Amino acid sequence: MQDGLAVATAAEATGLERGLNRYLRFLTIERGLSANTISAYRRDLSGYLDHLSASGIREPGAVTDLDISEFIQEVRGGPEPLAASSTSRLVSSIRGFHRFLVEEGETTLDPTADLRPPKLPARLPKAITVAQMSKVLSTTDGDDWQSIRDKALLEFMYATGARVSEAVDLNVDDVIDADGSGVTDLVRLFGKGGKQRIVPLGSFARNAIDSYLVRVRPELAKKGKAGPALFLGARGARLSRQNIWLVIQSRVEQAKLGITASPHTFRHSFATHLLEGGADVRVVQELLGHSSVSTTQIYTQVTADTLRDMYLTAHPRSR
Repeated sequence: MQDGLAVATAAEATGLERGLNRYLRFLTIERGLSANTISAYRRDLSGYLDHLSASGIREPGAVTDLDISEFIQEVRGGPEPLAASSTSRLVSSIRGFHRFLVEEGETTLDPTADLRPPKLPARLPKAITVAQMSKVLSTTDGDDWQSIRDKALLEFMYATGARVSEAVDLNVDDVIDADGSGVTDLVRLFGKGGKQRIVPLGSFARNAIDSYLVRVRPELAKKGKAGPALFLGARGARLSRQNIWLVIQSRVEQAKLGITASPHTFRHSFATHLLEGGADVRVVQELLGHSSVSTTQIYTQVTADTLRDMYLTAHPRSR
């Protein structure tokens, strides 16, 4: 059976290509990265190796920092130049690859040791206010099956800060009754790379999910092959990313807020509202499933900006 990770056959491969094959296997098996992430690494690094090959460089020990700089300049200055964010990801891919080659003993030199990604402009996540979120959630107050399902879904998204992929993958058994009291107070989420975390459910989300499980899901499950999925569509199938996006878009439009929102808006709002309420940034990091607190700290900038605006508006000697 052909190895789907291979970028070149063993007989034809150069030292760099063999190293790339091994690196992709390492990322898949040892790091447990997703198929989409592996595809991005393969795409970035295959283009990089093509550039090196065109310059006659085929072995890890022959690569210099100048070769890498020329490649970065090429992709930044071509007819379709990479954005700073894409270049930063590309640099990260190249650095990881060369570190792997050194650790595996393929070479003793790391030409990326002094390589730094381009500085990215600060991009603050978009969050809606608590009042706006309440209006969106109140659009699901109906007693029909769709309102009950949508309330369970949106209350869950806001209560947990789950990624849309995590909501799609959620199964009934992932909603946990921790102490056997009959109250579903925790949810098990599987993030990037299959990393598991346990997140508490607030009372609104608990009640909405319990109502959905009792009143709606059994009927939806009869209409199709629901399997273990928690959130189902009208035909009894697991909700897709697009389904969830459409639910949120529809409910935001019904709330008449004059804004756009997405599943990620719920995640951003979850983090921002927790920090505004006094939650520690490391607690929010755990709840969001971020591997590094630096990823979470961008939300502290949002709350700092809010405090600054309030200060400038309210303090008599602020200007």
